[in-house]
Amino acid sequence: MSRIGQSPVSIKENVEAILENKSLKLKGPKGFLEMEVSNSVDLKINDDNILIENKDNTLKGKANWGTTRALINNMVIGVTTGFTKNLEIVGVGYRGAVSGKKLTLNLGLSHAVEIEIPDDIEVKMDGNTKLAISSVNKQKLGQFCSFIRSKRPPEPFKGKGIRYADEYIIRKEGKKK
Repeated sequence: MSRIGQSPVSIKENVEAILENKSLKLKGPKGFLEMEVSNSVDLKINDDNILIENKDNTLKGKANWGTTRALINNMVIGVTTGFTKNLEIVGVGYRGAVSGKKLTLNLGLSHAVEIEIPDDIEVKMDGNTKLAISSVNKQKLGQFCSFIRSKRPPEPFKGKGIRYADEYIIRKEGKKK
């Protein structure tokens, strides 16, 4: 039985929750999010919290119960405070720049890598090697950061590449003479 699914999701006073058919909509000071709810769970919205009830007692139903609760909690956090991930560009001559809705990265390749920034994601540069990426939607934020990191993942010998700010790279020893 899911222990996460049992606990209700508390709604802050400045968040508006609307349940239409099987769609949950949350509106807060940072933005608006919408999610389709699985048929294996039922939602009940009270004054200050959302209760998630399991309709299906199968293994998959129990898993959906806890997952749905976690996704709704992330939606509430997203529309109230938002999410932020920090990336670092490490390497000699590696740098980035933001101009409008385009992120340009110079990563030691023969060409500059240009990435279109989605509408619901905000990218800020601190200097030319630190990126602060923020969004209301946690899933889209993680996916976009992973896409940026995939352009030049950190290599284990010198540690060059794009990494998360809190990521630890296991370094390998070079060749022996």
